[in-house]
Amino acid sequence: MSDIPTPLKLAAFDAEDLAVVSAAMQDAIVKAGDMTFLAGEKRFALVANRFAWEVNAARAKPPYERRRTGLQVTRVLRAELAGFDRDRRDDVLDLLSISFEATEEPEGTLTLAFAGGATVRLHVECLELAMADLGGAWTTQSKPDHL
Repeated sequence: MSDIPTPLKLAAFDAEDLAVVSAAMQDAIVKAGDMTFLAGEKRFALVANRFAWEVNAARAKPPYERRRTGLQVTRVLRAELAGFDRDRRDDVLDLLSISFEATEEPEGTLTLAFAGGATVRLHVECLELAMADLGGAWTTQSKPDHL
């Protein structure tokens, strides 16, 4: 079914890398309960159902595909969540973008922006994240529409 034979694995250490990861994760569906901040490990992680843009962009009609994908950010000093209730574990968020703003190089804030104004802001020692598809793809009939 997929035009991509192997799972996608990406890492980001600078703005150029992050732009690629952000594009790959755009329109990923994340449940509030599928995100966690492990303060003792300085790590934030989430699992999402990623719309596979690298496959679907060229497709004019269904079927499209999604993939289960993990995203991990390391060297996290602090996490701030806004615009959603973490205790409502089944609430679904639509990831729009991931951006980084440096404060005192290499420190900065990594922001995950979701539809409806929800955000996760991660204050990090430096930009260091990885994403990886966790398994095979499945089909979907709908494609995100950006008006």
